[in-house]
Amino acid sequence: MSDNEHDHDFTTGDSGAAATYPKQCSAIRKNEHVMIKGRPCKVVEMSTSKTGKHGHAKVHLVALDIFTGKKLEDICPSTHNMEVPVVKKKEYQVLSINDDDGFISLMDLETCDTKDDLRLPEGDLGNQIKDAFEKEENGILVQVVSACGEEAIMGHKNMTNKD
Repeated sequence: MSDNEHDHDFTTGDSGAAATYPKQCSAIRKNEHVMIKGRPCKVVEMSTSKTGKHGHAKVHLVALDIFTGKKLEDICPSTHNMEVPVVKKKEYQVLSINDDDGFISLMDLETCDTKDDLRLPEGDLGNQIKDAFEKEENGILVQVVSACGEEAIMGHKNMTNKD
C-alpha cells in the first residue's frame, strides 16, 4: 500500500461492494467491528480521554482480530473517521471433511451451491466439528464469517429436523 492514504487504485474493483466504510470514531461502540492496522477486529474495550486545552478528545480502542484472535490497539481523535469492515455471517451444511488436506466441503442452504475452499479450523473448534460430523445423522451447520477478502469457520451446530 502507498504511504499516501489518499492514493486509491480503482482498477482491481470487483462487484462494487466496498470491504469497509467510514464511521466517526466517537460513534464506534463495544462489540462493533473496526479496522486496526489493516485487520478486521471486534472492539472489546474502549475509553475516551480529554487532552489539553486545544486538543481533541481521544478514543483508545482495544480490539481482537476476528480471524486470528490477536489483540490490537489504536488511539484515534474522536472526531476522525475510522474504517469499519463489512462483516458477513452465513451458515453452510457440512458435506464432507477431507482428512488428507483438511479442506471441508460445504453447501449453501439457500442456493445449494457447494463451497470447497475453506479448511477445517485448527484446534478445539476443528476437532468439535469433525467429531460432530462423524456422530450426527441429521447433519452439521457451520457459521462462516467473511470480511475484507478473508473468511473462516467460526462455529457449528447440529441441524434439527423441521418435521
